[in-house]
Amino acid sequence: MIAASVKDFRALARRRLPLLMFDYLDGGAYGELTLRKSVEDMEALALRQLVMRDVSALSMKTEWYGQPAAMPVALGPVGFAGMFARRGEVQAARAAQAAGVPFCLSTVSICSLEEVVAQTGQPVWQQLYMIKDRGFMAAFLERIAAQRAPALVMTVDLPVVGARYRDVHSGMSAPPGLRASLQRAWQGITHREWLFDVQLGGGPLIFGNLKDAVQDARGVGQFSQWVQKNFDASVTWKDLDFVRQHWKGPLVIKGLLDPADAREALANGADGIIVSNHGGRQLDGALSSVKAMPAIADAVGGQVPLFMDGGVRSGLDVLRCLALGAQGVFLGRAWAYALAADGERGVKRALDIICAELRVAMALTGCTDVRRAGSDLLA
Repeated sequence: MIAASVKDFRALARRRLPLLMFDYLDGGAYGELTLRKSVEDMEALALRQLVMRDVSALSMKTEWYGQPAAMPVALGPVGFAGMFARRGEVQAARAAQAAGVPFCLSTVSICSLEEVVAQTGQPVWQQLYMIKDRGFMAAFLERIAAQRAPALVMTVDLPVVGARYRDVHSGMSAPPGLRASLQRAWQGITHREWLFDVQLGGGPLIFGNLKDAVQDARGVGQFSQWVQKNFDASVTWKDLDFVRQHWKGPLVIKGLLDPADAREALANGADGIIVSNHGGRQLDGALSSVKAMPAIADAVGGQVPLFMDGGVRSGLDVLRCLALGAQGVFLGRAWAYALAADGERGVKRALDIICAELRVAMALTGCTDVRRAGSDLLA
């Protein structure tokens, strides 16, 4: 099948990945209500079709924190991406580089920040989870600064890991034991292309950024247990002071759904905000980003760049996000499906598709410059 949409890449990823990896990528928390609503609310957002507006010249270019972007899209942080394809974060970063859009590396990536920068020859954004070991955190922040990351994205909506039923059923986070080990082994054996590409040929399969902290954790099951034990649930807004001691560049806060939290972020010196519900993987029943965005846009009032993720599956969705007040959109599952389906080539193809879809959506709404897209596009 030739992929014509993100939906097609999802179908291809489902065929290629073992169940535990596909369900980790595709699933959400509890009954997955917020996951479904994120897509449904996006699809329900109507745009005005406007005609006779001279759309012969369209500009999708923008800039964030001094870094130009060919379109208002970035590849957002996705944990374990190196388990979807061989050295997956490197492949995705190369695709982003070719498309002229930013790439943000997850804290819990398989490839380290240093490996990604070395393989692409270009600095990338870095996402930050706070773990309990503050000595390690200080050293990690200094490593990020040394790699000249254009921005630091601090994810704040994961003080504890959400209740993800699919991960238990698939063996991803099942209680340790012989049954879970056999379940994971069988899934690998029955997905040989993935097994030889990733498990046998993918290099060290550890949390590359956290190798000095993870120590003996090996394999998917141990990784999941380590995350639950070591992520710091005591973090408050005061901890931004600690981050600022070791990081002087732009600080973007990711995971806000409430205007009160947006105001707190601004009061504590945030340089940007990403409206996000963690892909529906944390608090089920929480608002979709689409529903949360207008109130947060009002609270921020243009003081800092405002970004959005969640439910974005097309270039049409990108324009919908801009119409709600976002200056940029972070893709998550959209690029991860493509990576799982066809590696770097798949991510390049997905970005080409999204770019073409955005161009069509702009033309049919009379929007000639993404930097001027606003609420007037909404029906």
